[in-house]
Amino acid sequence: SWMPITYPWHLLDANKAVLDRLVKAPLVKEKQVFVEANVTMHGFVHLGKNTIIKAGTYIEGPVIIGDNGVIGPHAYLRPYTVLGSKVKVGNAVEIKNSIIGNNTHVAHLSYIGDSILGENVNIGGGTITANLRHDEEAITTPIKGVMVDTHRKKLGAIIGDHVHTGINTSIYPSRKLWPLTTTMPGEVVSKDKEK
Repeated sequence: SWMPITYPWHLLDANKAVLDRLVKAPLVKEKQVFVEANVTMHGFVHLGKNTIIKAGTYIEGPVIIGDNGVIGPHAYLRPYTVLGSKVKVGNAVEIKNSIIGNNTHVAHLSYIGDSILGENVNIGGGTITANLRHDEEAITTPIKGVMVDTHRKKLGAIIGDHVHTGINTSIYPSRKLWPLTTTMPGEVVSKDKEK
């Protein structure tokens, strides 16, 4: 099949299409995977080599986790989540339908939904990506000064490489944080942020 990728959120569509093909596949564990007690996994879950899944974590496939990751404790990975290599997901973090780049860390008590995070990103504790408008209309986002309809009811943040968010950052739906940007503790990101 063919799917054009024009905007970043099209990666979420492509990700879903690929993972839907894997739904009937069994759990895949590479050698040297470390799964602690009281971890629950359902559906297709791929665990990369040298990945550690800490106690209390709940994973609903389809989910792919790359090599050398550390997940939990008490993390919740929901369907259509893909984590690159060397990704750390902290205590009580929830990730849903998102693509997370290599060497990215999502600290404790954060929510990442319907989002794309680049490589070497550090998400400060308590960071929340909103992914739904209050009126539940399709989400629009500015591209080169023009509001573009994403044709999506849910779209979180698009976060570039080497971004750092301060603790308790709140990000409006569909906002873009360009590479190398930062947020202050408690910042509300209501507009795209460029360096």
